[in-house]
Amino acid sequence: MADDMTAPLLSDSRDYADDGMLSSPTVAILGSGDFSRSLAVRLVSSRVRVAVGSRCVNRIPSGLFPDAVALMNQEGAAAQAACVVFMALFPEHYGSLLGLRSALAGKVLVDVSNAEVLDIHGPSNAERLAEQFPESLVVKGFNTVSTWELQTGARDGSKQVLICSNSAEGKRKVIQLARHMGFHPLDMGGLSAAREMEVMSLRLFPSWSGPVMLTFLLFLFFYTYGFLRGILLPFILQGHSVFYRLALELVNESLPAVALVTLSLVYLPGLFAAFLQLWRGTKYRRFPPWLDNWLQRRKQLGLLSFLCAALHGVYSVCQPLRRVTQHRLINAAYRQVKAGTEEPWDELAVWRSELYLSCGVLGLGVLSLLAITSVPSVGNTLNWREFTFVQVWATSLSLSPSCTHSSSAGILPSTSRRISSTCRQCSC
Repeated sequence: MADDMTAPLLSDSRDYADDGMLSSPTVAILGSGDFSRSLAVRLVSSRVRVAVGSRCVNRIPSGLFPDAVALMNQEGAAAQAACVVFMALFPEHYGSLLGLRSALAGKVLVDVSNAEVLDIHGPSNAERLAEQFPESLVVKGFNTVSTWELQTGARDGSKQVLICSNSAEGKRKVIQLARHMGFHPLDMGGLSAAREMEVMSLRLFPSWSGPVMLTFLLFLFFYTYGFLRGILLPFILQGHSVFYRLALELVNESLPAVALVTLSLVYLPGLFAAFLQLWRGTKYRRFPPWLDNWLQRRKQLGLLSFLCAALHGVYSVCQPLRRVTQHRLINAAYRQVKAGTEEPWDELAVWRSELYLSCGVLGLGVLSLLAITSVPSVGNTLNWREFTFVQVWATSLSLSPSCTHSSSAGILPSTSRRISSTCRQCSC
C-alpha cells in the first residue's frame, strides 16, 4: 500500500520530472537555425536537457543558444538523444542524415517542416522522412507553432499543437513532451494528415475568403446603385453635381444595407437546413455541399455584419462634422432669419426621428452582443442552452429594430425630410 501511495498518478510523469534537468531524458535537435534556437529555449525553460546537433558547430555564434544547451555535431546529438529527436532543418537536407539511420533507429523523429507550395495531393515531408528512416517513429508536430510562440512561453500566443503519426507510441511521447512544455496537443490521426498540416501556414484566412468576397460584392452593388441613382443620374438630367457624396455619405448609405443582408444570410441557411430535414424525414443524411459550406461560414458572416453596422454608426456620428453639413445649417439659419420665418414644431416628426435613431442604436447594441458571444473565450464560458438562447433571442431583437431603422428612413414626414435634405445628419 505504501508503494502504491508513493507512485505517481500519471505514469508518463516519470519521463520528464520537474526536479531538475539532470533527471530528465535528453531531447536532441538536429539543426541550428532560428526554430532550433527557439525550441531549445522553450525546452530549457521547461527543465529538459537539450542537445543541438549541427553540421558546423564552430560557426554557431557564442551566446546564440542558452548555456544549458549542449552544442555538438549531428552524430553526437543523435547518440545523446534518449528518445525524441526534432528535425529542425529543411526537408531537402534529410538525405544528408541517412548515415545516422542506425543511431536514430527506434527513436521518435519529430518533423517540424512546412510545405513550400499549396499542394495536398503529393506525399508530405513527414511521409518522405518516414520512407527514408523506416526504423524510426516519425511524428508530425510543432510545425504550426511559430518561433515567437515558443520563446514567449505558455502565457502568450497559441498553446495548441497539432500532432499526427502512424505510431501510437511515438505520438504518446510527443504529446507528453508537448504538455510538459505548456502546450495543448491535439491528435490529428495518422501520418497522412501531415499533408493538410503542412499547408496550413500557406493559407490566408481560408474560412474568411468567401464571406469577405460576398460582403465586398454586396457593398459594391449597393454603392454602385446609390452612385447611379443619387449622383450620376441627377448630374446627367439636371447638371447638379454632388460627387462629394462619394467619399462619406454614399458609403454610409451602403453599409447598413450590407449589414442587414449579411445578417439575414447568417440565419437563412438554418431555415433551409430545417426545411430539408423535414422534407427528407430524417436528420441523419448529409446536407448538400453548398449548404454545408454555408452553415460553416455563418460566424464569419455575422462578424462582417457587425463590422458594417459598427462602421455605419461611426460614419453617422461623423456626419455633423462635415464641412457641407455646417454650410447647409448656416445657410438654412441665415435664410430663416432673413425671411423672418420659423420652422414649425412637428410632434409626429420628432417622435419618428427619435424612434428611428433609437432602433438603430438598439440594433447595433444587440448585434454587438451576438459578436461578443461568438468569440471563443466568451462562448466557452456558456453552456449550449445559454449560447443557443443568446443567439436565437438576440437575433430577433437585432433583426427587428434593424429592419425598422432601415425602413423608417423612407417614411419620415415632410418636415423630417426637409431637415434631412438640409443637414443629412444620418444617411441610412
